Amino acid sequence: MKKEIIINSSIGETRIAIQENGRLVELFVEQPEHERMVGDIYLAKVVNVVRGIHAAFVDIGHGQDAFLHFSDIGDKLLDYKDFINVNGKHNDSRRNRTRPIPREGQEILVQIIKEPISSKGARVSTELSFPGRFLVLVPNSDVVGVSRKISKIKEKRELKKKVRSIRPEGFGLIARTVAETKDEKTLKSDLDGLIKQWKGVEQKLKRVSSPGLIFKDAAMASSVIRDLFTKDVDRVVIDSKKLYKEITVYLKEVAPSLSNRAERYTGRRPIFDKFRIESEIQKSLSRKVWTPSGGYIIVDHTEALVAIDVNSGKFLGGKEPEDNILKINLEAAKEIAHQLRLRDIGGIIVIDFIDMLELKNKKKLYNEFCRELRKSRAQANIAQVSEFGLIEMTRERIRPSLLFAFSEACPTCEGLGRVVSKNTVLTRIERWIKRFKADRKEWSLRLVVHPHIADYMLNGMMNNIRKLMWKYRLKIEVKRDDSLKTEQFKMIVKKTEKDVTEEFLS
Repeated sequence: MKKEIIINSSIGETRIAIQENGRLVELFVEQPEHERMVGDIYLAKVVNVVRGIHAAFVDIGHGQDAFLHFSDIGDKLLDYKDFINVNGKHNDSRRNRTRPIPREGQEILVQIIKEPISSKGARVSTELSFPGRFLVLVPNSDVVGVSRKISKIKEKRELKKKVRSIRPEGFGLIARTVAETKDEKTLKSDLDGLIKQWKGVEQKLKRVSSPGLIFKDAAMASSVIRDLFTKDVDRVVIDSKKLYKEITVYLKEVAPSLSNRAERYTGRRPIFDKFRIESEIQKSLSRKVWTPSGGYIIVDHTEALVAIDVNSGKFLGGKEPEDNILKINLEAAKEIAHQLRLRDIGGIIVIDFIDMLELKNKKKLYNEFCRELRKSRAQANIAQVSEFGLIEMTRERIRPSLLFAFSEACPTCEGLGRVVSKNTVLTRIERWIKRFKADRKEWSLRLVVHPHIADYMLNGMMNNIRKLMWKYRLKIEVKRDDSLKTEQFKMIVKKTEKDVTEEFLS
């Protein structure tokens, strides 16, 4: 399988695409106002402890308080002062405490493990970790671990022995998948860099007050190269001279054998056009996605979950309806798994496949869907196909999906995707006039509305405005204002030029 990483850097954002056999499978986006936060460490203050939901809310200096679930605390909870290195040794006086509960006002170190999304703040943990190219450093721990992706028992045992031999006192170490073939000297070099990062945290803790940022993890491009540029990647192509230089310098230090796989793109066409990525991005933002045989899926985001509907569309199959439905569902399952990975959709997902009668076909669909989902690094839990043809699943969510990276909620419909009909606006205006006439004696008004509503109300000789004037014995002047939402309107008494809209709204 041919695997490539394509990086596009512009003034507005940095985009990193991962392609497999020429098809876009993952996309990472970082914008100046929405920088990557996962891995950042903050000195936080506990502002609220809610035992009923086994969680606390902590102030990290952002608009929204971060969410700390008790399960993300582990078996110890140290005040930030307990992390500061004193005479070369870490304070381990609380190591054997039972699972603690934070207290309001307590200052603690937390690390972001999930980005904020919508109205929800970031999710944080008190168990800190520093990922390097080959190792993950865990302060105030004695854990020695090896990546679960290393399956061979002999290699796993040997790597664990190397890691144990270089583990410094007061720290835990976990070997990453790319560390499998590395010697002790290479691992020690990576460890030294991580220890240096931790020393920087210790120094900053002595001069920063809560809430405040203590450690900023690598930017998106650097973290993708660190975590995903492995020997199975054929090349990484970058269109930024600065980024190309940074990446090649980093690779020469930590993975010299991969440094010649980094290429700088200097073509005149935009890099994402050259690799046919831009069209795939547009497809990933579409609500409707077609499958090869003419079926399609519909992807809808709600506050609580993502709903995906499978439809037969233009599909023309054979004579056996059950076989036709199975083919549509199998194609849809493959496309849905691809879209979940590409759009980075997480949380609760409900998929409404076309209902099938035979149990063996439902089993086949389930197995195919699970097989496709395993191509992604995100963990997923999938339920069997229900009697209603539904598959319910959860998928690991670390950052907001692409929908939130590339789009904003509509200021008119506020994210609903629908606006109030023109007839409904007309009815609201008439209700307002009726209340106004019951209380006031003025007879001349100015109605300010969105241009679309004005056109609707003034269309024709016997238009809606004329009808309102005849019915309520009023003179109404209509004025257009495109700064208003379609459902908004203003009523101004012409004699006094006073805005009286709010006085007679329901």
